[in-house]
Amino acid sequence: MLKDIAERLKERRLRRPGPLAYAASQTARTAFFASQYILAARLTPPPDGPPPSNRIPGWGPVITDLSNLYRTDWRNIRDGIYKAPEDMAPNPAAMLENSRRFLSELPKVNRRRRQKANSEVNTEDRKGRYPRYYLQNFHYQSDGWLSDDSAEVYDHQVEVLFTGGADAMRRQALPAISAEIEAKGNPASVKLVDIASGTGRFLKEVLRNHPRLQATALDLSRPYLKKAQRALWEYPDTRFLEANAEDVPVEDGTYDIATCVYLFHELPQKVRATVAQEMGRIVKPGGLLVLVDSVQTGDHPPYDALLERFPMAFHEPYYLNYVKSDLLDLFEKSGFTVEQVDRAFFSKVIVFRRNI
Repeated sequence: MLKDIAERLKERRLRRPGPLAYAASQTARTAFFASQYILAARLTPPPDGPPPSNRIPGWGPVITDLSNLYRTDWRNIRDGIYKAPEDMAPNPAAMLENSRRFLSELPKVNRRRRQKANSEVNTEDRKGRYPRYYLQNFHYQSDGWLSDDSAEVYDHQVEVLFTGGADAMRRQALPAISAEIEAKGNPASVKLVDIASGTGRFLKEVLRNHPRLQATALDLSRPYLKKAQRALWEYPDTRFLEANAEDVPVEDGTYDIATCVYLFHELPQKVRATVAQEMGRIVKPGGLLVLVDSVQTGDHPPYDALLERFPMAFHEPYYLNYVKSDLLDLFEKSGFTVEQVDRAFFSKVIVFRRNI
């Protein structure tokens, strides 16, 4: 088995790009998305609310921190832990189209921000089909999570918000996942569920590195799952499950690995506890849970003021409670033991082991 792992790592190293190609790609990526961030900020009305308690960091420290993330990302690629990003040489036409969608959406977002209009999707035909907390225009975006248009623009919006660093942040979950899969010896026997999979962007990175995995994409949004199906067409054995993370329709201990990216900061406190308990139910004893979400207060003190400001600029009604919550205690009460906590720019990656 060790020989097989060594061979796979060697193969990945042989396919990796050079450091200059990687650096050039990520520098261009940051410049592209940062320029749209700056433009959007100039077109956006200032957020209401009290000033932050601490000074908001300028571009210098933020870009330095993003560069540190890229260095970690490159080391992982260089060492064969995971593949280089698929879009190192992006399609210019697709990038321009995504930018057009983003800029077309911006005036609508700004209108909702000025009017505090955050429940347009809470319509009579949706009540009862979705939980009330879900029927909101998170980020003030059109249609909330409930349209094809929203699914098409979402990934670009997130990259603009993080000046091109969102994918690299997500990739920092891959080392723990890869180590777990390779330790089991037979990837085809490993079952993984990506909870709140959205457009499938993270799950695609998992499957690019482990194509034989038995993967399930779970999300409550049918339009986002449809987008995920298109994104994951190369992996036809992937299962797509339209379900609430509070009540996953599978048997106890179904999955060897569960992943969850950027869900918990959008859940009310009581629902976070319910979802954590449900994860404890569906992950096998001894199995792995990898959580990626926003940093919290005190994780990186220079960012604390930005964490205070974020829910004022974007409709994130549960965010301030999230950043002050104790995630480790929450999951320990749900049957997990924490193995590792790492910060990756504005995100943190927490690796849990399901208690036996």
